[in-house]
Amino acid sequence: MTTSQTEGLLGMIAVIGILGLLILPAVIGIAHDRMIDRQISRSQRKEAKGENETRRPSRTRRRHGVAHPV
Repeated sequence: MTTSQTEGLLGMIAVIGILGLLILPAVIGIAHDRMIDRQISRSQRKEAKGENETRRPSRTRRRHGVAHPV
């Protein structure tokens, strides 16, 4: 290989590397969004079937100005 071919190859590798660094966060974000979408749809399916095990108990409302027993 001549010097100009080596420089061209190194330049091409550098450009591909920079492109990969720019695209990597977007790909990670897309994968994360898909994972969250799957979790949401799975939760909605369980809720529709009535299998939601992690239901929170309803909270009692406090009235201001009322004495609470100790």
